[in-house]
Amino acid sequence: MPLKGRLGLQTARVPHADRHGLLWLDRGRLAVEDGTLVFTTAGHDSLDAGAYDIPLQQVSNVLLGPGSVVSHDALRILARQQTGLLAVGASGVRLYAASMPFGPDRATRARRHAELWANEDRRIDMARAMYAIRLGGSLPSYQRDIDSLRGIEGARMKQTYQNLAQQYGVAWQGRRYDRSDPESATAINKAINHAATAVYAAARIAVAVTGTVPQLGFIHESSGHAFALDIADLQRSTVTLPIAFRAVKKKQERPGYDIERTTRRLAGQTLRKEKVIPQMIDHIKELIDGDDDSGDA
Repeated sequence: MPLKGRLGLQTARVPHADRHGLLWLDRGRLAVEDGTLVFTTAGHDSLDAGAYDIPLQQVSNVLLGPGSVVSHDALRILARQQTGLLAVGASGVRLYAASMPFGPDRATRARRHAELWANEDRRIDMARAMYAIRLGGSLPSYQRDIDSLRGIEGARMKQTYQNLAQQYGVAWQGRRYDRSDPESATAINKAINHAATAVYAAARIAVAVTGTVPQLGFIHESSGHAFALDIADLQRSTVTLPIAFRAVKKKQERPGYDIERTTRRLAGQTLRKEKVIPQMIDHIKELIDGDDDSGDA
């Protein structure tokens, strides 16, 4: 146990976001003063103005948001204490950079992830488990190929779109998006894209801090962040789409609103309020760790 007062462990006032050890900081300066890591801020909605000692031994990762700067000395102390620093957008709607280390001390989870991915039967088991989460229930045991699972999801998603459209009073004519002409998309299709980008960034944060392998997806395959896409899709019906439909509803009420800005703000509020990143972390642990009790963070 550190000495009383060392690194502010007795007097730290910056709240932890959740039990996963993620500390959210924005609009301030992260630096070292008298050997202690200190975050100084002029204040904002979630944190009063002042200087806050950061209890490094109790924090696994610092998520540094907009309007913040960090000193070289702070990076040195973070590295010495094995505390990761991730530069993120407001409330985690983007991931810009991640310092090492930012995951567990051991390679147990990454090795298990690779083993599950390398075994064809286990890989489809993982895909089925993910689809079960996405669809809110177990799947018939005979459905053991990706195409069948995608077919089931497609039918369910059509109903989800229709239900949300009715709930929020938004016209829905299908999921259409032309990459060569993005501006031609309807407001709801644009909002879905912006919401998906924000939730995907949150998934990348969750993948980074759990020490899993971004490239090894169980449903997505070609992307260098395939596993993050897998994790983001677990929240598609419950987080991503509701954000998009709420954004379009807000724009209908106030036509002057920019759909991208409105969607991004709603996404940030939702990620923080509903603790989406901690939920993603829990999903990753449940999926990859299984019954393993090795103690990886």
